[in-house]
Amino acid sequence: MEMINRLKEKILDGYNITIQDAQCLITADLDEICSAANEIRNHFCGNIFDVCTIINGKSGKCSEDCKYCAQSSYFDVGVEEYSLLNTEEFLEQAVYNYKKGILRYSVVTSGKKLSDNEVDAICETYKKIGESCGISLCASHGLLNYEQFVKLKEVGVKRYHNNLETSRRNFPNICTTHTYDDKITTIKKAQKAGLEVCSGGLMGLGETMIDRIVLAFDLKDLGIKSVPINILNPIKGTPFEHLSVLSLDEVKRIVAIYRFILPHAALRLAGGRGLLVDKGKGVFMSGANATISGDMLTTSGMSIQDDMDMIKQLGFEVKVVSKMMR
Repeated sequence: MEMINRLKEKILDGYNITIQDAQCLITADLDEICSAANEIRNHFCGNIFDVCTIINGKSGKCSEDCKYCAQSSYFDVGVEEYSLLNTEEFLEQAVYNYKKGILRYSVVTSGKKLSDNEVDAICETYKKIGESCGISLCASHGLLNYEQFVKLKEVGVKRYHNNLETSRRNFPNICTTHTYDDKITTIKKAQKAGLEVCSGGLMGLGETMIDRIVLAFDLKDLGIKSVPINILNPIKGTPFEHLSVLSLDEVKRIVAIYRFILPHAALRLAGGRGLLVDKGKGVFMSGANATISGDMLTTSGMSIQDDMDMIKQLGFEVKVVSKMMR
């Protein structure tokens, strides 16, 4: 307890912990580190809670071999396949989410990256969404180039999403069709274009707690302020279908340690939250202060209203956009 309190107080005074400091938390008492992480969250972020939603804007037929993913063309999963949705479908969902009080709406597309024609098409969609409602726009379209990021920025996209997924050491065990450095290069190009970046990881891929800690420090070095923490939902037909689902306690420990490393970040409990027995309540009291609501890409999530009720019951204030409907 003394070690945790001492480390917590140093962080509250502005100290940036080291990997060695973080390793000490791996075996520390869970309740104590979760409580301390919650104090750190409250000190640096207050009780503001960040909620976003995503839409699966292009599904399946992905050229990449990420072993956890139902959308990869390498695996026979039977996921629904379709090309880029039309503007009306994206716009309808954006306005619906905005009226529900959602801060940010993200279009996520399968594949290594969108083509130039697809980027032009989705930019027209983003422009029309911006003209119709005040929801903040996030995009997740793979390993785009700098010029494509500039186009997204020009039509009102504020944030780009690109998960590192796991540590550099573990990445080749997860994917061989692109690299960890490909992802870092993409993140830096998005930042150069003036976009905020949302990047995190998928936990439960056979990585160690050290891998998770190293990933958090890489995110810190990149200046990432929105960090999705996903939990593997082992999907039948993928190479990882037989992996075990992480326990609630393990997820709480991951998030608490991430709060010690990333005191200012929005730690976003994302995919796989529905696998937790409490749907994430315990994690939200262990340092997390953001989530993805509604359905995920190929799996079900929680309803927006249920999430809003739970967040308010926990004492958080949901962050909303100030721009009104036009």
